[in-house]
Amino acid sequence: MIILAATPIGNLGDASRRLIETLSTITIVAAEDTRVTVHLLKALGIENRPKLIALHDHNERGKAAELVELARDVDILVLSDAGMPTVSDPGFHLVDAAVAAGVLVTALPGPSAVLTALAVSGLPTDRFTFEGFLPRKHGERVKLLRDLAAERRTMVFFESPNRLADSLTDLAATLGPDRRVVVCRELTKFFEEVKRGTASELAEWAAAGVRGEICIVVAGAEVRVLDLAMGVAEVLDLVAGGIRLKDAAADVSAASGLGKRELYEHALQAKTGAPLPKPDRSAFPLG
Repeated sequence: MIILAATPIGNLGDASRRLIETLSTITIVAAEDTRVTVHLLKALGIENRPKLIALHDHNERGKAAELVELARDVDILVLSDAGMPTVSDPGFHLVDAAVAAGVLVTALPGPSAVLTALAVSGLPTDRFTFEGFLPRKHGERVKLLRDLAAERRTMVFFESPNRLADSLTDLAATLGPDRRVVVCRELTKFFEEVKRGTASELAEWAAAGVRGEICIVVAGAEVRVLDLAMGVAEVLDLVAGGIRLKDAAADVSAASGLGKRELYEHALQAKTGAPLPKPDRSAFPLG
């Protein structure tokens, strides 16, 4: 079978008993970085030295079929550098191939940066979405955040410390400066820090430089009750800020429940003075 195993995200004491027992007897390990796995074995005092096979982003598609066939006869333990394989780490393509081939897949649960950050954030945890790493490029990052502007679930992101300040600045610009945000740094480690505030406050804080592994937790959009006039005013404000009219109407529609087409047409009329289109009454014949 294929065994996905969660490894510590910082504190070595978080290694589960099942992980230690499995590492002590397993004969084959598919590892994101074999050097990290060797270090983990030594740090846990495990004398077993299984065969190590590199399984990372650059070779996983090519290795998947080979490992699946191997797993028909022997158990293969899959490890990422930290946390659970397949969650922003290698493993998905291997699992996909195993499922298609009818090979059993199981998991040894354990540490998760996503769930740890969510739990300590103080933001709603009943519904959430994990969005992985934010895009590196400014334009792509802004587009993604704009698409998520009306998302009502709590959102969790990974981010590089070198890009944190820029990402928080973009987040404040697209989701609003007052959106509640939590930055979790070095979770489970000695210098763990959880910084809470608004998007603009944390962007200013991060400008001085931040180190370590970073998770960003963002509050979902609040449901707003707007009448049409207020909705049109918000659309025009977004357009004045450089957003296309069509995109602005879609954003306000998603956040307010007002009709996207109606917002677009009224905002266009207010912006250009063009008359509103006549309603189509063909579906409602007289008589």
